[in-house]
Amino acid sequence: MTMASASWRGDPAPAVAWLRERLPVEPALGLILGSGMGSLADAIVDSVRIPYGDVPGFPAAAVAGHAGVLVAGRLEGVPCVAFQGRFHLYEGHDPATVALPARVLVGLGVRALIITNAAGGVARALRGGDLMLIDDHLDLQGRSPLIGPVRPGETRFPDMSEPYDRRLLDLARTVAEELGLPLRRGVYAALLGPSYETPAEVRMLEKLGADAVGMSTVPEVVVARAAGVPVLGLSLITNPAAGLSPAPLAHEEVLEVAAAAAGDLARLVRAIVPRIPAALDA
Repeated sequence: MTMASASWRGDPAPAVAWLRERLPVEPALGLILGSGMGSLADAIVDSVRIPYGDVPGFPAAAVAGHAGVLVAGRLEGVPCVAFQGRFHLYEGHDPATVALPARVLVGLGVRALIITNAAGGVARALRGGDLMLIDDHLDLQGRSPLIGPVRPGETRFPDMSEPYDRRLLDLARTVAEELGLPLRRGVYAALLGPSYETPAEVRMLEKLGADAVGMSTVPEVVVARAAGVPVLGLSLITNPAAGLSPAPLAHEEVLEVAAAAAGDLARLVRAIVPRIPAALDA
């Protein structure tokens, strides 16, 4: 593949142009919702729902727990676009396709991204159902969405000293305290998957400083930071990682725990959203 053809892989421009003609709002906020968390998009009012397969350049979502629907409208009065589900490297997608929803949101002009995921707990204090504020990450997937020609609006070498915006981290902690919701904080490690980690790999991650582990999120964050868009990341801990519990791991369990705890996540995000503009302007 030539560099010229590579520049078109995962190009967000056709999707951005197509969506601008169909969305009811000019979004100020973008949301990318992980496994079992798509119900948050049901709180968006005056909305339109568009299957991924209808959007130019988008494959259909194929992982259980990912509805594969874009929802646009207003969440707590804030115009937004939410992606119910995401694409993963382990599905065979290239990094540009995995990052396509984030690039589309940037192209639509959002001021901030909220990115959520389901994750296994590496820190021994974490339990299924805990919410964790991501304050840093370890990129262990080995493939970057920035490889190839520099895309318009992105920098070649983005500064990753603050991948998750400090103002939004402070806001999330404040809101969680006001709601009386326990909110952990920690480092998210992204692995390629799709197999779950071995006990030895979990011990390695613990020594590397990871608190939670999953198979997503980091490509989206990297793209947002390359474009200068602030990010708030939240993990819903669905289970202790391998070797920390005698129970075998299963995706069905991930979805069950995510569904049970999704209400707390939705409460937190809905309380955060209307305060984001003020936090960014402070």
